[in-house]
Amino acid sequence: MMIRTYKYRLFTNKRQREALDFILWQQRILYNAALEQRKTVYEATGKGVSYVEQWAHFRDVRNANPDTFGMVNATSLQQLLRRVDKAYRAFFRRLKAGETPGYPRFKGRNRFHSMEFKHGDGVKLYQNDRGQVRLRIQNVGHVKVKYHRDLPADSRIKHVVIKRSLGNWYVTLMVEFESLPYPPLTGEGVGIDVGLKSLLALSDGTLVDNPRWLRNSLKRLRVLNRKLARQKKGSTNWRQTAARLARLHGKIANQRRDFWHKTTRQLVNQYDLICIENLTLGFMTANRHLALSAHDAGLGEFRSLLAYKAEEAGKQVALVPPQYTSQLCSECGTMVAKSLNVRVHQCAACGLELDRDVNAARNILTLGLSVCDLTLALAGVLQEARHFSGESSHE
Repeated sequence: MMIRTYKYRLFTNKRQREALDFILWQQRILYNAALEQRKTVYEATGKGVSYVEQWAHFRDVRNANPDTFGMVNATSLQQLLRRVDKAYRAFFRRLKAGETPGYPRFKGRNRFHSMEFKHGDGVKLYQNDRGQVRLRIQNVGHVKVKYHRDLPADSRIKHVVIKRSLGNWYVTLMVEFESLPYPPLTGEGVGIDVGLKSLLALSDGTLVDNPRWLRNSLKRLRVLNRKLARQKKGSTNWRQTAARLARLHGKIANQRRDFWHKTTRQLVNQYDLICIENLTLGFMTANRHLALSAHDAGLGEFRSLLAYKAEEAGKQVALVPPQYTSQLCSECGTMVAKSLNVRVHQCAACGLELDRDVNAARNILTLGLSVCDLTLALAGVLQEARHFSGESSHE
């Protein structure tokens, strides 16, 4: 079985937006009240309050206030109280581990944006008589869904999250379904060197240009930040400028995510073995000369998307040690020392001349192939050892 999340935009009318805002507001009040109850009881008695005790209390509170808290679905309220319980469990776990505990905090109106549901209880995705997909939400109505991609066949919706983001509403569906058949193998492998000048350099010589989403929007961001700094905090104009700034940051993040989704999908479809360096990217973000470009590139997002897409398609991602991949000649193995500002690899021994990142990608592919051979060899040894152990125990 596989579990994936699918996110869709909701197109709401004025009445539906007001209803969703009101229910979210009531949920935030209940969340803060549950935190307050736990805090007060512990200070008074030295004992905590369990989820079951809180559900019994707030169930009665909900039933006694049909026009306010009663607008919140009962199962959604249970999910809300589980969020509170989870926050406290995480707090005590960090406390016991000697980490910074981070006491659960009360949620202001700008820190509470989502509601959780069980599909079929307060929320249901369906298709109407005209083939249009709608989301029925209790006390809100039938909301239009931008159903841009189908759910897998015979899938089952396990969990539903309705979220407000930058003035828009979205629904996220956690879906469980049988593993899809693997796509046909291509028999091809590739080494990939990540960077900031070219985001990706492939061992076949392909260079993926850096779109520089953040840098291309820096001028507009600076204008909005200066405007925000001159306005009175909390005023109507200040809120409008802050919303414009948030929308611009959201657009940049969406552009980056869309690019990496498409790029990783293309790589997984084309190659059976994808070799990348086992790098920790913290050294880039810690360097004041590289930090902005590193955050702009989103290389960590690339690696996470590539990993799950490859696993889903039955392809392999091999992590190789990054040492000397840029210095070794991919043709003859000679060490060719060069500084970072030298962008061309030139080997005096064999005469090879090509982009330094492509040279590194070729070395990464070679290392990846050797790592895979070693892994297969070790798997064979383990299998033989288990077989021998089984025969010995049988005798």
